[in-house]
Amino acid sequence: MSATEFAELLRALKERSGLSYGMLAKRLHMSTSTLHRYCNGDAVPTDYAPVERLARLCRASPQELVELHRRWVLADAVRGRKGDAAEAVAADGAVDGAADVFGGEAVAGVAVVAAGAEETVVAAEGVGDERTRRTRRSLVLAGVGVVAALGSVTLALALTLPSGGPGGSGEGDSVGAAGTPSVQGRGTGSTSSPSASASPSVSASPSASASGSASPSESATAGSSTAPGAGAGDPVPLTVTTRPYAWESPCGQRYLIERGPGQVAPPPVEQDAPAWVARHGAVSAGEQYLELTVQGTGEETVVVDSLTVRTVAKAAPLAWNDYAMGYPGVGCGGGVPTRAFSVALDAARPALVPEAGHKNFPFKVSESDPEVYYVTADASAYDVRWYLELSWSSGSRHGKLTIDDKGRPFRTSGENGRPDYEFPLGGSAWERAGASPTP
Repeated sequence: MSATEFAELLRALKERSGLSYGMLAKRLHMSTSTLHRYCNGDAVPTDYAPVERLARLCRASPQELVELHRRWVLADAVRGRKGDAAEAVAADGAVDGAADVFGGEAVAGVAVVAAGAEETVVAAEGVGDERTRRTRRSLVLAGVGVVAALGSVTLALALTLPSGGPGGSGEGDSVGAAGTPSVQGRGTGSTSSPSASASPSVSASPSASASGSASPSESATAGSSTAPGAGAGDPVPLTVTTRPYAWESPCGQRYLIERGPGQVAPPPVEQDAPAWVARHGAVSAGEQYLELTVQGTGEETVVVDSLTVRTVAKAAPLAWNDYAMGYPGVGCGGGVPTRAFSVALDAARPALVPEAGHKNFPFKVSESDPEVYYVTADASAYDVRWYLELSWSSGSRHGKLTIDDKGRPFRTSGENGRPDYEFPLGGSAWERAGASPTP
């Protein structure tokens, strides 16, 4: 039994649930990248508690819970005999500890790892010898120290770094092969008026830019390009229509607002979300779900080579109130899109990752054959301003398009530890989450 077989069952439960990595990670209070590693078999959790919570979120049967625990015990014991156990323990604990620092959960994260140390050692009994168990106990306790140290360093950096923070240089990783850039262009809501700006501007004040980051309607992106045999200013052979406030499901969508519950209107339906967001100066909380429709402007086929995440700025999460769009006690569900990707914005170099079972770039589009991409971006440790850069090619021509919110970067902020509110079905006012009994 190996980590691969343990991960296979985790992936099966995740896929059956229909929930995205970002949504599950938020409910489990861990980073999306950590959850990816568990489900891909790249890492085995040192504690069974998050595994059980994940399985219950995915509605695992009692038999599946027993089998999952059996596979975890065996995979954890096998990992304990490997020479890289120290690296695995330190990496897993450090990532989750750092991601929770600004949510007020750094100390709790260390406590969880410490509490799991004894259980992990006991679970390995009967599989490894006494020497292995003593070694694993030392490694787990060493991992606790790494989490505590990294949490302190992360907090210190957040208090001393300028507003750009880590990743403020705008660097990012792409999905698919990178196209060759020529001239970058970004539309301003009209495909006939391309902008020459290579990157969106951003205000240094979170409060000042919060309302400006909201767009009351969809945005269309176009640009200009140059290539051998093509004149400067030739139109890009594709357009991108962006819905920055799409919802995968109402239950998974939340917004941070710098207002008390008495100043916030009831939750809107999805099609009215852009106007509601603009009215309240709201910022996507924990997770943002983008819908991108890419279509050619003529009969020629255009290859979408990659989508790259560019970070404009990172700061501490907004200390605002957290409002849920779903109604307590009402079931929520979402479809499974064809082209689905996720990105952990907290990472030093955020990159799009295809959801399990989904294809990666490149894709082909034309006027009669458009593509729709869904991007789930999550943040827990930072307030992140970011945008996407699309690389395309068509024959000898190639270029890049900046995809943002009508000239402004997308904005997604962590919301761990913030006061959270929900609107009871049939109610007349927002209430603290859990105040009303569910049916």
